[in-house]
Amino acid sequence: MKRPIYLDHHATTPLEPAVLEAMLPYLTEKFGNASSRTHAYGWEAEEAVETAREQVAALIHARPEEIIFTSGATESDNLAIKGVAWAYRDKGNHIITATTEHKAVLDTCKALEKQGFVVTYLPVDRTGLVDPDDVRRAITPRTILISIMYVNSEIGTIGPVAEIGAIAREHGVLFHTDAVQGVGKIACEVDALHVDLLSISGHKIYGPKGIGALYVRRPQRLRLQPLIDGGGHERGLRSGTLNVPGIVGLGKACELCRQLWPEESVRLRRLRQRLYEGITRELDDVYLNGHPERRVPGNLNLSFAYVEGEALLFSLKDVVALSSGSACTSDSHEPSYVLRAIGVDDTLAHSAIRFGLGRHTTEAEIDTVIAAVVENVRRLRALAPIGDLKARLGR
Repeated sequence: MKRPIYLDHHATTPLEPAVLEAMLPYLTEKFGNASSRTHAYGWEAEEAVETAREQVAALIHARPEEIIFTSGATESDNLAIKGVAWAYRDKGNHIITATTEHKAVLDTCKALEKQGFVVTYLPVDRTGLVDPDDVRRAITPRTILISIMYVNSEIGTIGPVAEIGAIAREHGVLFHTDAVQGVGKIACEVDALHVDLLSISGHKIYGPKGIGALYVRRPQRLRLQPLIDGGGHERGLRSGTLNVPGIVGLGKACELCRQLWPEESVRLRRLRQRLYEGITRELDDVYLNGHPERRVPGNLNLSFAYVEGEALLFSLKDVVALSSGSACTSDSHEPSYVLRAIGVDDTLAHSAIRFGLGRHTTEAEIDTVIAAVVENVRRLRALAPIGDLKARLGR
């Protein structure tokens, strides 16, 4: 059976063949523990880990010793936020974040609230942007951390991270960004962004699942309390035997992104425009969610009025793999909290579809998707009680 076209690259990406090739020796004959310092098996594993550390650091213009390997972005976010909160509790208990953050950030902050921390959840505008002045006004003498994401995983909006980072530095507050949807897709230089901590995930950049990294700025004016105690691996910040094959894969994926992203971003932006124009040329009442220009190249989030998003996804399932939002909350029947935060009403939020274009997406695939979306939206609208829906929308 022919598999559908894959346009859900924000949920996960396919493993690059070159990444798999780099990993395979460390799943077979090069099976050493990177912490075994007394023989060749351990030495070659340790060397592979340090090479990968250099590759990850190079992508974000950091130093290798500033890269801590984790099991993925969720752990990285937890380590950054809880690690700072616990380490700086004597200095303050106030954290600033935004209502549109990934659940890995929001739920971590909610957990800290139960421990006595105070969290300010900043609003965003209709395009998904946090106002840097809101961040400035929210800072208090008790503020110890600001966490604002680089790129929103649902609507693709690129946040004003550099401006917020500059404000944080001006006030002596540590700044973390969940950069999962930005690293490897757009320019990401830690010094230019003024970040102290930055989260990365392997499977969002054509690497393996179950591996990620946290950038931790040095020198060590920045303290973190570890989540996991044990053998003191990763400078004592993340104990546990290192996932050498996964780390090698993450390193290779980062190396490829560093080589490919400038040209890749131009191609994806062109394909996204082709998709958007092809759909909106044929269909009325289609609304763009997120910033019209300040968005990651492969993202297009559209609401189709008078159509239920789940019905549209089901009708397209044999043609194209899509989602209505974050894979981490895809089992919820509630409207997207991100779309609600940017002012999209529930009816249009329920009709939203996220198109996630990727490295191997072709023009022919985009044209096939356009035709399928147009055909199925027209069919579903013909079946729907449009009068009732229009009344609910006030149209």
